[in-house]
Amino acid sequence: MAGTDPHQGTLLGKNTEYVSVYSPSLLCPIPRQQSRRELGIKPGSLPFRGVDIWTAYEISWLNNDGKPVVAIAEFEVPANSPAIIESKSFKLYLNSFNQTAFSDVQSVAQTLESDLSSAAGATVMVRLKPLQGVALEGLGHFTGECIDDEPVKIDCYSPSPDLLTLHKPEKIVSESLYSNLLKSNCPVTGQPDWASVFVQYRGAQIDRASLLKYIISFREHQDFHEHCVERMFLEIQERCQPEALTVYARYTRRGGLDINPYRTNGSEGPMEVRLVRQ
Repeated sequence: MAGTDPHQGTLLGKNTEYVSVYSPSLLCPIPRQQSRRELGIKPGSLPFRGVDIWTAYEISWLNNDGKPVVAIAEFEVPANSPAIIESKSFKLYLNSFNQTAFSDVQSVAQTLESDLSSAAGATVMVRLKPLQGVALEGLGHFTGECIDDEPVKIDCYSPSPDLLTLHKPEKIVSESLYSNLLKSNCPVTGQPDWASVFVQYRGAQIDRASLLKYIISFREHQDFHEHCVERMFLEIQERCQPEALTVYARYTRRGGLDINPYRTNGSEGPMEVRLVRQ
């Protein structure tokens, strides 16, 4: 209905009681199509494939002896799922494990997978990692070349695909470029969301300064992480017409969760990397 707040009924922007006993009803799905409609994406005809990778750094439960267990969890929500899961509700849901006893790690993972898959409307993959293992994995970085030192003057802070230009239209290249200067804002609370974004493409050479200006233009934009990446993918695709394109953003954590959307029209999958700000 026109004029209806799409976030009405969610927990966004509201004072909330924290529940520490298992409560799957806390999860709040938000239909993806609400934002995809604005981008001209029709239901059932995605121009990309991909996944949203969530990392939870604050997850704990009790074993049968009442002793706390801690872990780091990784979740993969497919891009073709009907819904995303609102991040505050996700955090509240994870908190509901704090005083709940489980017999083993497998039971926790199965519970998470069942609840999250039901909320998203598609199978969500769950991995629970011991802290020692994550510590050994260490930090990494995007491959390719950082474009943040390009000399640019910025006067646009809302997404503008007109900023994108080709450097040499006749020159076909394969490039992996990234920037650490992406910032967008929560669509309801207005809180800043910080990220690094990776753009890999094959096609006419994109002007790097124009790509950096375009990335920075999201600085005052209000939208969910997933939809910012989908907008980037579609606008780069439409404006620059690459033969192959991947856009992958890794956002810094907020409320103990980071969200890392990956969209591509290729066959490869996202690189496994945890960046220095994560």
